Amino acid sequence: MEQALQNKQSRKNFLIFFLPSLLGIFLFMVPISYKDNITIPIAVLAGWVQELLGDFLPQIMTVIIILTLLGTILAKTIRPEIMNRNLFLKTLFDVPLIWFIARILGAIFAILVLFQWGPEAIWSENTGGLLLYDLLPVLFAVFLFAGLFLPLLLNFGLLELFGTMLTKVMRPVFKLPGRSSIDCIASWLGDGTIGVLLTSKQYEEGFYTKREAAVIGTSFSVVSITFSLVVISQVGLAHMFAPFYLTVTVAGFLAAIIIPRIPPLSRKPDTYYIEKSVQYTEDRLPPGYSSFSWGMTQALEKAGKSRGLRDFFTSGVKNILDMWMGVAPIVMALGTLALIVAEYTPLFQWLGLPFIPLLEVMQVPEAKAASETLVVGFADMFLPSVIGASIESEMTRFIIASVSVTQLIYMSEVGGLLLGSKIPVSFWELFIIFLQRTLITLPIVVLAAHIIF
Repeated sequence: MEQALQNKQSRKNFLIFFLPSLLGIFLFMVPISYKDNITIPIAVLAGWVQELLGDFLPQIMTVIIILTLLGTILAKTIRPEIMNRNLFLKTLFDVPLIWFIARILGAIFAILVLFQWGPEAIWSENTGGLLLYDLLPVLFAVFLFAGLFLPLLLNFGLLELFGTMLTKVMRPVFKLPGRSSIDCIASWLGDGTIGVLLTSKQYEEGFYTKREAAVIGTSFSVVSITFSLVVISQVGLAHMFAPFYLTVTVAGFLAAIIIPRIPPLSRKPDTYYIEKSVQYTEDRLPPGYSSFSWGMTQALEKAGKSRGLRDFFTSGVKNILDMWMGVAPIVMALGTLALIVAEYTPLFQWLGLPFIPLLEVMQVPEAKAASETLVVGFADMFLPSVIGASIESEMTRFIIASVSVTQLIYMSEVGGLLLGSKIPVSFWELFIIFLQRTLITLPIVVLAAHIIF
């Protein structure tokens, strides 16, 4: 009788693990063809919301950013009882001073852009306008569905299974837990922002150390296949997508091996945001178990702890609010400042000057024009391909597009998200990692370009 009950519970746990995990894999990781593009279901759902709400999204994002600031002001001044009682609200609104300032700036910039008040440098279509009208509507829609359905990947055992199975690869090669492979796949097929959000959640729950979270956030939140196609199309080389993406993949893989082994990432402590999760077992394989059987055991145990639909939706809504209110004001503030610097000052051109002799040694045509694009990507990932589109040499345009995709740290998107998350990286560390990625991937890309052209 007891054995029958255990078998029944085991079958129930398997279904609780299998069905939500399968749905999560489908939504976040399965490439589908939609309107002649290869994308993932989450991106399709986000696209529908963007079409449905259309012109209202900039206003909606402005309201969200203003509400975030008001909540933060209340948390810092009146300190209402509900915020003291509710840990989620307290964490969301009672932020350090630097993020309070960023939320003030984000709200000011959003209002100025929406009503086109103040200096044009703030609200032009290449600075604040680009963020409020192009990027933030995308983030609104992606966060809505990514946040809601993220528990499908996190809460039902999928990470436990993959983590245990892949730890033998991820540990020696990347010095990371096996479960980080899911973060990478979600970014690759979906969007770099999804990878950052997934990593941040895992870090906050005690599954990653500070070093691991920083490495995954900066090295594995890769540009999606979809956006890579947009970049190569922008420089007029869409017909070369296959060699372009192969080049990007090889360069990104080698960068992910090298950069975690050098400062600043190598100096991050292997300590946890909170106490290490007691559910973290992927590095301990008991006698008599294979990686798969122990991974399944852990997955079913995790599935057995799930508390139904109400818990699932509560967790999803918290994710959405955390993403909207925690990230959008930071992206608006830091992204606008970075784009103003890129658009109205020669700073990025000056920063690109040291690359001219390097590009000339590597026999890259139009080296001066190419050098101007190499550092500007720190502000926004699309700027290098926009600036480089007018360069005559196909080889140089190929190099610019490839390097811009492998740099990963863009303040208008992934960089802003990293700073807005709990992942322990500073602005200057992100800039150093950006330069490291540029210096490591550039020779690989140039070598590939010489072979292809």
